[in-house]
Amino acid sequence: MAMFSLLRGAWCSVARRAVGPQPGRWLGEAGGDGQAALRRRLDGLVKKDKVVVFIKGTPAQPMCGFSNAVVQILRMHGVEGYGAYNVLDEQDIRQGIKNYSNWPTIPQIYFDGEFVGGCDILLQMHQNGDLVEELKKLGIRSALLDVEREETK
Repeated sequence: MAMFSLLRGAWCSVARRAVGPQPGRWLGEAGGDGQAALRRRLDGLVKKDKVVVFIKGTPAQPMCGFSNAVVQILRMHGVEGYGAYNVLDEQDIRQGIKNYSNWPTIPQIYFDGEFVGGCDILLQMHQNGDLVEELKKLGIRSALLDVEREETK
């Protein structure tokens, strides 16, 4: 995960420059009990399941191509029972999760409460094989391992 933390840090740095500072709008800054309550709620959501995604739409009906890609990658690996939150349902969650992770886009993926990144990072992990290893750390066996085994028989 260290490599992904570095990638995430680099992307977050770029994102902060692109978006610019928003005093009083970032969670954790002064802004009232509403922001503190939202931060506590988001803390609970990202830690509720081993794999958590914030997407536009639902896994059964993603509402954007990037959300669909995340759902399809998880499906390919046989990841089931993950937490999925539709950011289109609640504007507070939609903006709040961006502030929480300091990542400007949706979808967002979390493993064991730790922010992994967006669709691009998950796709890269899938392509280079790191996703299989990260899922293994979570106690999830990738279905792609079974496909590979069948192909080598």
